[in-house]
Amino acid sequence: MKKVLAFAGSTSSTSINKKLATFAAENLENTSYDVIDLRDFEMPIYSEDEEQNGFPKGAKKFSSLLDTYDGFILSLAEHNGSYAAAFKNIYDWSSRIEAKVFREKPLLLMATSPGARGGQSVLEAGVSKFPMMGVKELFTFSLPSFSDNFKDGEIRDKELKNQLLTEVHNFENSVNK
Repeated sequence: MKKVLAFAGSTSSTSINKKLATFAAENLENTSYDVIDLRDFEMPIYSEDEEQNGFPKGAKKFSSLLDTYDGFILSLAEHNGSYAAAFKNIYDWSSRIEAKVFREKPLLLMATSPGARGGQSVLEAGVSKFPMMGVKELFTFSLPSFSDNFKDGEIRDKELKNQLLTEVHNFENSVNK
């Protein structure tokens, strides 16, 4: 059975993006999954000076983990219209270890936020960059107004839920090709 890695581009212990990534993974039908937390991968802020000291254990651990999965579910937190610092840092380190960060595998890329745009700015940034970083096939979803649309562990708005389930289904088909 194929296996997917789900995670949020956030280190918040109450991450709404981790809740969304987990929900998406829970809706896979014929694919197993693991959910990880970026807080489990400690590393210094990336710089060329730090790289000269070698790759930190957390970066190597994360990069090696990516090799063992058949696809990825990632929900990006949006901080001031861009990636959260923790995600950007692990992404930068990972790209130095392996330029094709996403290993030529499918990616379900999502974002959510408390606001009505649902993390659209960070989602657009990922859509423009990640295909050059080894995404084989890209699927996207944005959930606006998280606290209004996600309650008791699920998306309440039927149209939004159907949109996500369609993306999960298409992503899963790609993973299982």
